[in-house]
Amino acid sequence: MKARAAARGAPEVSARTRQGAEARDLSWVEAAVWTERMVSALVNGVKGGRWFSLIDKVFAPATLALGYEKVASKGGAAGVDGQSLERFAARSEIYLAELSTELREGRYRPQPVRRVEIPKGDGGLRPLGIPAVKDRIAQAAMKLVIEPIFEAQFLEGSYGFRPGRGCHDALREVDRLIKQGFTHVVDADLANCFGSIPHEPLLQRVGERISDGRILDLLRGWLEADILAGMERWTPTAGAPQGAVISPLLANIYLHPLDERMAALGYRMARYADDRAPRRREEEVLM
Repeated sequence: MKARAAARGAPEVSARTRQGAEARDLSWVEAAVWTERMVSALVNGVKGGRWFSLIDKVFAPATLALGYEKVASKGGAAGVDGQSLERFAARSEIYLAELSTELREGRYRPQPVRRVEIPKGDGGLRPLGIPAVKDRIAQAAMKLVIEPIFEAQFLEGSYGFRPGRGCHDALREVDRLIKQGFTHVVDADLANCFGSIPHEPLLQRVGERISDGRILDLLRGWLEADILAGMERWTPTAGAPQGAVISPLLANIYLHPLDERMAALGYRMARYADDRAPRRREEEVLM
């Protein structure tokens, strides 16, 4: 994750920044998951600011089917169980029905995450976690359900791993601010962003918006899933696997207070993720 902050004295926070997602386009929200009533609640707010009873949306067959489509479209390698996307596709209806039942009955348990290292542009190595196909689908279903809740509060200055946004949008915003007269710039890079996220503060932030214990238990299970690297196996005490479907959203949830703090101080920040080229390299290695 990277961020650029610009200041011209201490400018007043714009109305657009204060309003957050109130006027944001929600056309990307999946209608099969989010009913009109739920979308209306995103705009108007829910009682107490917290959402309840969301797990049934996650294990709904329609949500899992959409999650599978998204996972299949990304491609990628098999997890620790050796099951490829091709093998899953051969019996996808059966596997998705089994996954729905496991999630509904509380019997679902994530498998360990396979760790590999891929080359970085600077000559180093990037650790990448590869969950099993079934776990990627469950995470994709979870993302379809909870992402709109947090998108409704994310600020305009956040560009990384968000629907319809990317690093080029962040660069255009920086260019706009420079032309507007902002001349003092701080360029910062968050080292090991995914790997250093503390679990408890992250889950606490999720819990501020979602009061569904089974949702929180699933997220904890993915965060604490064992890591397998060759013959080594360990349980992570911090971090979200880079390569897991749910991790980018969790990173944004954890970093949201930073965005709020910078805005409250009057700084204009463009936070983004330079993930385009690395993502292509990951797909080449993992296919």
